[in-house]
Amino acid sequence: MFVLKIMGAAHSSQAGKMNVAPPWSHLQEDAHEPLRGFLRSVKKRKELTPQAILVYGSAARGEFLPGHSNVNLLILLELLTQPVLQAWAGLCQPWNSEKIVAPLFLTQEDLRQSSDVFPLEFLNIKEHHVLLQGRDPFAELPINTTRLFLQCEQELRGNLLRIRQRYVEGCGRVEAVQALLPLSLTALIPCLRGVYRLLGRPSIVKSDAVLRELTVALNLDPTVFLEVWQMKRGLSTPGKHELPRLLDRYLVGLSQLADRIESMKHEAEFQ
Repeated sequence: MFVLKIMGAAHSSQAGKMNVAPPWSHLQEDAHEPLRGFLRSVKKRKELTPQAILVYGSAARGEFLPGHSNVNLLILLELLTQPVLQAWAGLCQPWNSEKIVAPLFLTQEDLRQSSDVFPLEFLNIKEHHVLLQGRDPFAELPINTTRLFLQCEQELRGNLLRIRQRYVEGCGRVEAVQALLPLSLTALIPCLRGVYRLLGRPSIVKSDAVLRELTVALNLDPTVFLEVWQMKRGLSTPGKHELPRLLDRYLVGLSQLADRIESMKHEAEFQ
């Protein structure tokens, strides 16, 4: 059984201070207006009674990129029925144009029963989120990490299989590579955070720092992953001749990462 001490939960540790410190101070200014508008819409609908609304993902980590990043919300409800979801569907749909994607809807019971099923996702949310309304459901939520390594391993191997499959599905076009690489990296970064936790390393907020940590934590070269990160952030634009080569190097790097984690498992390096 893996034992985990949660470190660096900067945003969730602020839960007790939310009455005096506005949540907006923990979010990038670019995300303020759509979220304020969304909360106003919720307030106008008296039949909607969320127990809590919180932001997680890039907006909570200070990595929100206007025009590109999605705003991820988790909404805690007392009861989840088809009519309740229908009411929320009518409210949420117009906000897609503001990059507020369909929220994650959970009850308190869902959280309790799922903490050992989705330890990777719940740990990432617990450590990096901003409470907008209500009482923080993650403040005292124990997360069972027994299956954390298995989930990290599944996510990593699944990532490798999916990118190969979808590249073929996209007929090997340059456009397919442009879409696939950022999506794959987005899924990889939370997985790396989980691996670092199992190694007993401190929590890292910024995604580029997570990638650079590969050198120290796993003795791997992060260069190709950082190149894809730059592309994802719009800081570099590889040409049509470079993209296939970048994909090839990325697949090699991803395979090496999967093999390294597999070897570390057999060497019992994880806590």
